[in-house]
Amino acid sequence: MIYNVTINDKVYEVEVEKGKANLLKTTAVQAAPAPVAAAPVAAPAAPAPAAAPAVVAGGTPVPAPLPGTILKVNVTEGQAVKEGDLLVVLEAMKMENEIYAPCAGKVAQILVSKGSSVNTDDVLVTIA
Repeated sequence: MIYNVTINDKVYEVEVEKGKANLLKTTAVQAAPAPVAAAPVAAPAAPAPAAAPAVVAGGTPVPAPLPGTILKVNVTEGQAVKEGDLLVVLEAMKMENEIYAPCAGKVAQILVSKGSSVNTDDVLVTIA
């Protein structure tokens, strides 16, 4: 069988016989004109991201150890907590990660809610 194969704008006529290929002739092909790129269009301005709630000064922030989705918030603002109390359950990579209080105190601020997405180091809760 004979095939025409184009490589780098050159046409090669190739004959193939049971596992063997023989080059018969080469034909130059006129290159097609390069496509002309349209003038770039300015993308619409992205809306500004919502401002993150301010963290209470002087409190101990409890950051997200990795990005994920909040499955459960186990505390309320004003609640007293002991070191090691469960604060938040964070789902990341289909695993539930329990976030515990690093110190004793009172929950000064909860910056997340069930279903919200967080990034690494986003503050979840502040303990005063």
